[in-house]
Amino acid sequence: MRIEPENGLLIGRSPSVLRILNLIDRVKDLDAPVLITGESGTGKELVARAIHFQGARRMSPFVAVNGGAIPDHLLESELFGHARGSFTGAMRDKPGLIEEAAGGTFFLDEVGDLGPPLQAKLLRVLQDKEIRRVGENRTRLIDVRFISATHKDLEREIERGGFREDLYYRLRIVTIEIPPLRDRREDLEPLVDHFTERYGRELRGGRFLFSPRALELLHAYPWPGNIRELQNEIQRCLILCGEERIIRPEHLSPRLLARDGDGLSPPAGAATTDNFFEAKAEFVKRFLRQALLRCGFNKARTAEEIGLSRQALFKLMKKHKIQGQAGPEDGDRV
Repeated sequence: MRIEPENGLLIGRSPSVLRILNLIDRVKDLDAPVLITGESGTGKELVARAIHFQGARRMSPFVAVNGGAIPDHLLESELFGHARGSFTGAMRDKPGLIEEAAGGTFFLDEVGDLGPPLQAKLLRVLQDKEIRRVGENRTRLIDVRFISATHKDLEREIERGGFREDLYYRLRIVTIEIPPLRDRREDLEPLVDHFTERYGRELRGGRFLFSPRALELLHAYPWPGNIRELQNEIQRCLILCGEERIIRPEHLSPRLLARDGDGLSPPAGAATTDNFFEAKAEFVKRFLRQALLRCGFNKARTAEEIGLSRQALFKLMKKHKIQGQAGPEDGDRV
């Protein structure tokens, strides 16, 4: 299954991703605030975009801002706008980003980084559906769907006095939690397939495959930077592999190779059995399915790219009971 909001793509087949899809479908047409939580790099903005571009407000603006990237004294003007002459350099009236999202969706990333004064102003926006520009006395009504995101534990921040409890409950009418990539290993291969195909076409104008050992190393790595780190790693590999169409271990970053050890340790999450022959069969099936998916289930092209004859490929497909076209397990791309 796949959702393709503008400028965004969510891919996966794990139970957690299917749960996120279900929540997106439930909230997309509502105006209730949504809070998206998860580590950096997990794709929080992509979930926000999916809610907007699949929902009733999709024909109106989607405006995103990172609350942790702009100092508070500048962020207030960016969010709420300002009146001419309200501070040095304010040469004209300027609407804020929240106003610019009128009729659509305003997405505030890293909401947990806001200081107390901005938290108070944001609470008023959520409660009263109105804003006041910096330097103005009058308020302006707004019609905006509000989505926020954070990598912080806001309940812990409340206990420490760093975040308003009343704002927290206003933000989290619906909460969508995105687990880290290390906790949803089923999504690694669909993501690898997608990024290899996408950047192979953009950067090198062709199709590329990971060698069996390189794939194992991808599975063994914990991906602390989550999907963003995987995305960057694949782009790097495609650049370094030169004219080869196969990405090998030597093309991977040192941090991935550091986990190679003596080459005998099994990759985390790559096999579900301790039996050598069963584990080997699992890997062959996974490798063949990835190659077939990348080649659009064109068997002649698949055989050529992985160095097999068509007859040998047919025999392996039959042996491992791989369908001749994309089956349900291959179609679960989100």
